[in-house]
Amino acid sequence: MEAVPECPECGGSGWKRMDLAGQPGVARCPCHEQSRVQQLIEAARIPPRYQECLLENFLPRRKHPTLGKAKTMATRFVEEYPLVDSGLLILGPCGVGKTHLAVSIIHALMLRYGTWCVFYDFRELLKQIQSSFNPVARTTEWQILDPVLQCDVLLLDDLGAERPTDWVRDTFAYIINHRYNQKRTTIITSNFRDGESNLRVLSDGNRVAGEETLAERIGDRLRSRLYEMCKVIRISADDFRIKIKQAQY
Repeated sequence: MEAVPECPECGGSGWKRMDLAGQPGVARCPCHEQSRVQQLIEAARIPPRYQECLLENFLPRRKHPTLGKAKTMATRFVEEYPLVDSGLLILGPCGVGKTHLAVSIIHALMLRYGTWCVFYDFRELLKQIQSSFNPVARTTEWQILDPVLQCDVLLLDDLGAERPTDWVRDTFAYIINHRYNQKRTTIITSNFRDGESNLRVLSDGNRVAGEETLAERIGDRLRSRLYEMCKVIRISADDFRIKIKQAQY
């Protein structure tokens, strides 16, 4: 591995000499803050696929009103942080850029403010919590939950992807209620649409349930809490992954 060169300003100490009111002294070197931010990014658990996601490269070639509005809302959120009174709930179908946008936000918060952010895929988080119940597991439930509960900004990706058992609802409720009570910011993405149930009318006149809504997936009580915690960003666009695949043929 190539050795990292020492900072010419401080020689790697993190402190640089300077005059303070005519007297010799020391001050923190800028490289110290850069190193701290890099550590935050590495500890944020952002998957390799999304590590290059920034607001600057969020869907730059796609034209759609909701995409432009979503980016504007995300940019404003970053600019107003930490004086924000709510988190974000980013909704839309698969492949429209929800995770890209959400990761772009926490990237900007870490780079600009040194904010402690943590990324978790909702299904992966549940599996890690479940594995902690195994007596041979090397991690405890608290070791997993502590950063989820305590970080400045939590990004929960793909809410509702896991089958909504009572245990899933209880676990999500515990995380959300704790962060709500502690006034910690939460950013959530979900493929489930918001609003009234989508009932399909059959040819015989009978109605059957169509696509589930977010409230039906996680329960009305939790959806109500999310209304208190988050501003909603809705994205409506074609699946970008399918378009890329089609362009390859």
